[in-house]
Amino acid sequence: MRLSVIGCGYLGAVHAAAMASIGHEVVGIDVDERKIEALSRGEAPFFEPGLPEILRDGIASGRLRFTTDMAEAAGSAVHFVGVGTPQSKDGYAADLTYVNAAIDGLLPHLSPGDVVAGKSTVPVGTAASLAPRVTETGATLVWNPEFLREGFAVQDTVDPDRLVAGVPSDASGERAADILREVYHPSVAKGTPFIVTDYATAELVKVSANAFLATKISFINAMAEIAEVTGADVTQLADAIGHDVRIGRRFLGAGIGFGGGCLPKDIRAFSARAEELGRGESVAFLREVDEINLRRRERAVQLVVEALGGQLFQKRIAVLGAAFKPHSDDIRDSPALDVAVRLRGLGADVIVTDPEATENARRVHPQLDYTRVRDEALQGADAVIVVTEWDEYRRQLSPEHAASLANGRIIVDGRNCLDAAAWRAEGWTYFGMGRP
Repeated sequence: MRLSVIGCGYLGAVHAAAMASIGHEVVGIDVDERKIEALSRGEAPFFEPGLPEILRDGIASGRLRFTTDMAEAAGSAVHFVGVGTPQSKDGYAADLTYVNAAIDGLLPHLSPGDVVAGKSTVPVGTAASLAPRVTETGATLVWNPEFLREGFAVQDTVDPDRLVAGVPSDASGERAADILREVYHPSVAKGTPFIVTDYATAELVKVSANAFLATKISFINAMAEIAEVTGADVTQLADAIGHDVRIGRRFLGAGIGFGGGCLPKDIRAFSARAEELGRGESVAFLREVDEINLRRRERAVQLVVEALGGQLFQKRIAVLGAAFKPHSDDIRDSPALDVAVRLRGLGADVIVTDPEATENARRVHPQLDYTRVRDEALQGADAVIVVTEWDEYRRQLSPEHAASLANGRIIVDGRNCLDAAAWRAEGWTYFGMGRP
């Protein structure tokens, strides 16, 4: 099938390449000329495991190409819209400028029978407001939210755990759903759930999934706050309650909280939209979820300050991590980078290391020192803090090796990903989040 993908950022570039990898003919369209030039050369503009390979394969096969010309979308059976919906500069609501611009630019190139599939995360009610403009061309709007995990985005696109299609309640909706089933044929054929619903439900599936995940993470971090004043161990607590099948252990890892380009802005936009709908009280708890999340960053900084006797001036601190999560170079609302900046603001000599995110971090926070080499960051450090759980910190760094490089033996485990007993046995003073 011939497809177009409007917007070639994180979501769109992955979707375009993944659709080409399963046999479709795909054109990716974006206004950013430098991004399009890089993608056309088979170069991913961000770090995502597996993406460079399917980009190069798609381009070499002739099934995948990129352009800045929206007219190239004409003739596609399905047009995916995957542009960003950032937080508004003057509040918590989602900024739909790019969504509206994408639809406006696409309209002149639509033909009767085309399907426009929105993939961007939008406030509930957005699809219903856009649908009349699309319908006037004879095309049909559906909402097909994405559920990508950074670091696993290719896998999640090619082999998703579910597919959701919000469609209009008439024959055009049924036809559009059938066309999407064809697009995702490999997944549908293997039994992946394909859920057809109305616009509002499809939009809510995405934001409510993010809200639930954020709530689960902040819940265990709230328990960490209680553990810190009672002497309990939040890691053992999470293990115990995680055995309950109604709760589960995943995402019950206490630490410095969540970040990235989705969860923080999406729960804020959800709260703002609920207020607009007159139901702000229904999701009022999300404000506390957000506040708990931000408090954990401050707690990590506090642990470093306490460990160094309240004096950070000219103390060398190795910050292990800059990306908001491992297997990514995304520093948007990164708790790791926020902690590094706060420590620098308190007078410390901060050296940040990350396998993939140092250049992105340097562009945003040039006041910090950076290295991609872990051991260079550890050399001469008075204290070490782990803030992104890359394997080269949690699995491949031994306390003995770290001790041979650092000046001091103070380790703050901002992700509770280290073996506390092993580090203490080697003479390190170990501090965890919500751990004795």
